Amino acid sequence: MKKQIITIAGRPGSGKSTTAHMVADLLGYKHFSSGDLFREISQQRGMDVVQSNLNAENGKSDIDEIVDSRLQEIGKAENHLVIDSRTAWHWIPTAFKVYLNLDMQVAAERILQDITPERLADENIPNNPGEYAGQLKQRLDSENRRYESLYGIDPSDMSNYDLVVDTAANNPEQVTQLVVDAYGAWLGDS
Repeated sequence: MKKQIITIAGRPGSGKSTTAHMVADLLGYKHFSSGDLFREISQQRGMDVVQSNLNAENGKSDIDEIVDSRLQEIGKAENHLVIDSRTAWHWIPTAFKVYLNLDMQVAAERILQDITPERLADENIPNNPGEYAGQLKQRLDSENRRYESLYGIDPSDMSNYDLVVDTAANNPEQVTQLVVDAYGAWLGDS
């Protein structure tokens, strides 16, 4: 049975949060961000996102259990929801699953253009796109190793998703419309 939930995964800077907010607004759905929850827990523990990822990868943190448990609860209890998360597609297999793809250099440039000075300092982000692209790749590689080790899944495998969108080739409004249109077709197939 299909849930009226859309999960949006993707590379850092690909527009997961922006797209999730815009799709939720357009459909009148609620929005949840596992990345926001991850960042909040990391800050509470006095770490940046990269350090939290590395600690989790090395088995020194329960942060994945907390975030994944919340995603599983949401998948069982909620409907009419858009979730931006790297693993919600796995925890909510009856959802419509979207992946947003983007080159790391473009991602770094986009993020640095929009980031607040507070987040730049809090998360120890270099203000150089090339250097930051390397840090983003390190973070993504760490997450992928961790998800493979914990769950035997590969979030970068495009066959996990119902829709894959290149966000370099589409502006946020176009991406939103592509998601909404494909979701409507997916729902109609039930």
